[in-house]
Amino acid sequence: MNSANSTKKIIIFASGQGSNAKKIIEYFQDRNDVKIAHVLSNNIRANVLKMAHDFEISALHFDRTAFYDTHEVLHVLKDAEPDLIVLAGFLWMMPTEIINEFENKIINIHPALLPKYGGKGMYGNFVHEAVLKNNETETGITIHYVNENYDEGAIISQKKVKLLETETSKTVAEKVHKLEYEWFPKIIEELL
Repeated sequence: MNSANSTKKIIIFASGQGSNAKKIIEYFQDRNDVKIAHVLSNNIRANVLKMAHDFEISALHFDRTAFYDTHEVLHVLKDAEPDLIVLAGFLWMMPTEIINEFENKIINIHPALLPKYGGKGMYGNFVHEAVLKNNETETGITIHYVNENYDEGAIISQKKVKLLETETSKTVAEKVHKLEYEWFPKIIEELL
């Protein structure tokens, strides 16, 4: 980090609506010590790009080639010098060279209590339906560091919520979103 500038920089990666990204941006928007440098998405139609523009934050789209076959995205990240890279509903596996370049600076949020219900294809409703199918009495969120395997990086924080026998995937999603919106920005702040 540039010692002349004590502002901490965050880069957010998201693939969809950007509800967690929005909560993070709102949490830090009136702060001078933290700046959202960029919002990046692999989905050109992702609402998160429009939302970032609405907050006057640089919003960048990239494709598979830029992410995996060239160093385009890596160069954007290096140029920005982020203190933290936050995956907020980002569905692609991070390339090894990005993970190595930003070791212990990339975090993800998962809508379950890892190591349960993690891995490739386990996101959103797929997770909530699996939780219900197995008659779990609780679920929650896991904020963890990103490594070369889906949802296997070191756990930073977990927050739990009780489940009732009458839950549906919709009610489970609502409970999990409530935890995400409350805790993700706070944990990011602690890490910074």
